Amino acid sequence: MVQLSRYQGLGQFGRAYQIMLENSPDPPCSVEGVWTRQMIRLCPETVAYLYAEYTLTELRYERGSRQELEQYVQAATAGCRTDEDKIAGIVRFCAKLQERATDDLDKMRFGGMEEEIIARGSDWCPEIARVGCVLFQIAGLPARLVMLLNLAQAYSGHVLTEVYRRGAWGTVCPQTDCIYLHPDGRPASTWDLQNDSALIEAHQLEGRRSYTTVGQFTGAAIANYFVWEWRQYQYPVSPINDYYRSILEMSLHAWPGGLRWLHGEDQA
Repeated sequence: MVQLSRYQGLGQFGRAYQIMLENSPDPPCSVEGVWTRQMIRLCPETVAYLYAEYTLTELRYERGSRQELEQYVQAATAGCRTDEDKIAGIVRFCAKLQERATDDLDKMRFGGMEEEIIARGSDWCPEIARVGCVLFQIAGLPARLVMLLNLAQAYSGHVLTEVYRRGAWGTVCPQTDCIYLHPDGRPASTWDLQNDSALIEAHQLEGRRSYTTVGQFTGAAIANYFVWEWRQYQYPVSPINDYYRSILEMSLHAWPGGLRWLHGEDQA
């Protein structure tokens, strides 16, 4: 039996990324704060557990408990006949949340329930992935969250989802409207992508909008988040903090001087 505590939490990817995650604008009590502390690193020691018993594939969502989200799912999947069609409809819906997002750092807000995130729009990948995760589950598709980190670069993280269908987990990026598949159409899991960079490159070469690079798959962790357990979480809404303001200000200016750790995280 794998001792999961050895592979769980914010410190799995080095001190620099631990500091970055600890300084998230989402407070530790928030749903993001909880799932990032519970996430389990995907590695040879944990892969069998993560792709077998870790995540429920029996959905326990009760119809009517999140009616507004059900309406979004119905609209996003109207006319869809297959699970793949439903996934495509939901990722298109989620990707459009960026169209209403603000780039005014003073007006930027993080967190809240999924209905709030949809109403205000967002280009924050943890939020878009969380929205996608619950919409997939309401649509009848088991889903979970995946954290990616490029361990060779500063501030190069991304959050997406894995969706279960046809007996397999497949990686889906709700922010960039990208559904990762094998050449024969089978779902491609995060583990598949970590071990076959050609699968990542193929989706980029096909003109899909994914900006997730091969490097970002060098570090990955998986966490469960179930829509039917929403009462167990807190959903505060927070403004940007000074730490992330400094990062986003540099990003808005295309990182003059090059991408680098700004606060000595890599020296801690």
